[in-house]
Amino acid sequence: MQKKNKITMSDIAREAGVSQATVSLVLNNSRAVRLSDDTRERVFIAAQKLGYKKIAVAHRQEGQEEIALLLCGMDGYDPFIDALSEASGTAWQRDTLLTVYDYGDDFEMARQIIQQLAGRKCAGVILASPTTRAFDFSPFEPLLNVPVVLLNQYDPARPLLPTFLPDDRANACQIVNHLLDQGVTRIAHITGDEWMDASVLRLEGYRQTLEQAGIAIDDALIKPTDWSLNATFNATLELMKLPQPPQAIFCASDWMTLGCYQALATLNIKVPDDILVCGYDDQRIAHQLTPMLTSVQLAYGELGRMAVAYLCDGDDVATHVRLVGKLQVRGSSQRT
Repeated sequence: MQKKNKITMSDIAREAGVSQATVSLVLNNSRAVRLSDDTRERVFIAAQKLGYKKIAVAHRQEGQEEIALLLCGMDGYDPFIDALSEASGTAWQRDTLLTVYDYGDDFEMARQIIQQLAGRKCAGVILASPTTRAFDFSPFEPLLNVPVVLLNQYDPARPLLPTFLPDDRANACQIVNHLLDQGVTRIAHITGDEWMDASVLRLEGYRQTLEQAGIAIDDALIKPTDWSLNATFNATLELMKLPQPPQAIFCASDWMTLGCYQALATLNIKVPDDILVCGYDDQRIAHQLTPMLTSVQLAYGELGRMAVAYLCDGDDVATHVRLVGKLQVRGSSQRT
């Protein structure tokens, strides 16, 4: 029989000869119930033997080091929240506190935050952006005397600065390849603002995949927008009025697909029977649309974890990471 990849608390309970509740209390370092040292040790030994990865560390009551994450603003719900959540959990697993400061892209505010960090036990600073972008680190460089990493942004002039990014180009390639596998060749792409890295890289992935498949780029199928629903609605109407309308539409964000769906409904065009639709970034609405939306789940959680682990481990080797997300195939891109 093939060995299971995921080790559960039930597995550990059987190995240690205790209840699953006892395993949960031990691995989470709970002191709500008094357990003998022998029981705790037996559980830890069983967990280590089975290769369980989520053993919580014992936390000091005070004096933890801090990792400061400076964020240049974020609107409401955004997939980037996964990076913050995973970064916070990873820091706590390593007995370190993650503090998040939203400086709204105001450098003077960021400078004040950094000055206050100088008086605390700060293990490092993460400079982050909810939107993938180029970033000028030079104003921050003279202010920081602790390790620094960039998360979801990069400085082209500093390739040795530790940097953690999603691979927007490769993610777009996944979507277009998936649509090609469905047998369609006229694939439209509704982009965001042309000046944004996220738009540029996703468009590059779209073009690259079609070219590699031997399909000529039809510029009439590429519609730049400002990411808004109205602009996407109008772009979709324009696409469907073409002499040869698209067989599929790839929107540069899940939010934009709301406008796309509305326009198609207005024209009485059904998804996926008449046209296939894909989004990007796998937001919550992807599961709530009818049909559910095919999208790419960005690797923000893993990137946040890696950024914190890099600082906690004190790694002195420069790293530049781009992670490919996971394609989530749903009803909007599959004909029944």
